Amino acid sequence: MRYREQFERQVVREDVWIPVGDGSTRLHARIWRPADAEADPVPALLEYLPYRKSDWTAPRDAQRHPWYAGHGYASVRVDIRGHGDSEGTPGDEYDARELADGVDVVNWLAEQPWCTGRVGMFGISWGGFNSLQIAALAPEPLKAIVTVCSTDDRYDNDVHYTGGAVLGIDMLAWAGTMLAFASRPPDPQVVGADRWLPMWRERLGSLEPFLHTWLDHQQRDDYWRHGSVCEDYGAVRAAVLAVGGWNDPYRDTVLRLVEHLPTDRVRGIVGPWSHQYPDRGLPPGPAIGFLQETLRWWDHWLKDEDTGVMAEPLLRAWVNDPVPPATSYDVMPGRWVGDTDRPSRRIAWCERPLGTDTAPGPVVMVRSPQHTGLDAGRFFPFGNASDLPPDQREEDGRSVCFDSEVLQERVEILGRPRLRLRLDSAAPRANVIARLCDVAPDGSSTLVTRGVLNLLSRQGRDRVAEWTPGTYEDVELELTGIGYAFPPGHRIRVAVSDAYWPWVWPHGERGELTVLPADSALLLPVREPGDEPQIRFEEPEQAPPLPVTYDAPAKPHPERLVTIDVAKGEWTLEVDPNYGGSRTYPDGLRYEESARETYRIRHDDPLSARAVSEWHIRLRRGDDWDAEIMARTELRATAADFVMDSRIEARANGETVAKRAWHRTTPRTSG
Repeated sequence: MRYREQFERQVVREDVWIPVGDGSTRLHARIWRPADAEADPVPALLEYLPYRKSDWTAPRDAQRHPWYAGHGYASVRVDIRGHGDSEGTPGDEYDARELADGVDVVNWLAEQPWCTGRVGMFGISWGGFNSLQIAALAPEPLKAIVTVCSTDDRYDNDVHYTGGAVLGIDMLAWAGTMLAFASRPPDPQVVGADRWLPMWRERLGSLEPFLHTWLDHQQRDDYWRHGSVCEDYGAVRAAVLAVGGWNDPYRDTVLRLVEHLPTDRVRGIVGPWSHQYPDRGLPPGPAIGFLQETLRWWDHWLKDEDTGVMAEPLLRAWVNDPVPPATSYDVMPGRWVGDTDRPSRRIAWCERPLGTDTAPGPVVMVRSPQHTGLDAGRFFPFGNASDLPPDQREEDGRSVCFDSEVLQERVEILGRPRLRLRLDSAAPRANVIARLCDVAPDGSSTLVTRGVLNLLSRQGRDRVAEWTPGTYEDVELELTGIGYAFPPGHRIRVAVSDAYWPWVWPHGERGELTVLPADSALLLPVREPGDEPQIRFEEPEQAPPLPVTYDAPAKPHPERLVTIDVAKGEWTLEVDPNYGGSRTYPDGLRYEESARETYRIRHDDPLSARAVSEWHIRLRRGDDWDAEIMARTELRATAADFVMDSRIEARANGETVAKRAWHRTTPRTSG
């Protein structure tokens, strides 16, 4: 990493209030811009988040916003309504009010005397989501966006559902995280010593756990269509640079955007990365000069400079070379490839029947233990030591496996593999999970990619169609996209299970699948290697880091710990999400954060599934301000209902400000 301290233009920083809506609510913004911008106006770049610029994202903000400002932009970081130091109360994620406020901010920026009237948006995850969604609302000043690790499909490619199945791990975990995050107070140094406590009380009184809403909508309905750009790609008028990583759950969005948006205003980059900006140097690398690459994008679209960025291939993708299984890789071996069209003319679909000599038999029964999936790894790899899936041999043993013959030559894939299965289900409701693995001569099994299908949604994500036991049907599930090279001497394995805890919440009845391998097949997007365009990125460069002091954990414990009660047959997974821990900021703010997720299930009982998220957050500065939040969210299910229990407690200087508890049940319509 190279840190740059001197820029062509001197940078100043200012904090301002931006009026939105009817003018009764103001959002708090931090702006880095050239000191002479009023005499020589510049385009504006907006990052718009609920994650608190005063503390949680402050280290990241310091690395990027001043860098952009030094290169001739007004780089703006805004807390969304009801979060951080902004006024108002928190809403649902990506709700209409949030997006309307974002449009107001874009228009406000364009009208400032230091702005040329052209605006760009960028962000990762939530900020990448609302960049896309606001682009679909097409405010006139918004000319270009950079969306990183985001989705165009809120239902089937987010933290709630996958393949129509309830995501057990992040449906609960992210709802619990956001309940804790939305409970945090504004900073008295920003909003005033006399205002912060009334503002906090108002926020706490308005809260409703996201989990309630998400489980009220178990099929793809208008709730999920809102904010899903895939509903109408034509609504996006801004130029889109879409960036993702093969170890991020949102990577398919990049593939879809470069396929569906006009080729004269979209480009895609997919590297080996986790759910992080690709210049941070967190595993797996290699990192790239992301800021320099985005500067080429901004200069082209916001300053009309010929930077050559639109001469780059439509999709630049990293193809992973084979690796032994591990939960972290400092650098993933591989190479960059470039495709000028999408779907690529260099990719051909190769159909591999499952009913080969290596198939287990002409008819195969799939009835996995309920704890199948404990070696799935983290849904959101974050660059931590335990994020990625370990050796899959134990998972393969809990599944039914179909192996290819030993490969005689390298097989390189790029895209979304598909699995077609001829099957019957013994229960009206069931899930099917497929994993694609690379099996080495020593038997080790590396997870390449995977896919899920809730059989209730096989006729469409917007409807429920129960299975008629005793009836065979052809079903097809897509696996998430990947660039990977299987080497000679290895085997390609398809592992099929009907359980995948805690990624997928089990149906209430334990069933069994019957698969006909001779009528089933794996379809691989095989990419023929050839002359590749020269794809190079600069080394990472950022502004100097914020001098934040990070604490070592007071009581170190594993990030992921699996235990079994042998007598009960109960498996427990304990997870520390490790988002950053406790730290002290240059202004004296002390931010303390600890979290724990717990997932339990018995190997033979789908109704034993239980997930808990627990958070403790404390913010304090000197002897004048001490705010503390405790939050707990639990999800379980009966055969008929999901059962949710949530609670928060907030304290100011040791005294209770609010205690709230929620108990909610909702029918299991498809989950």
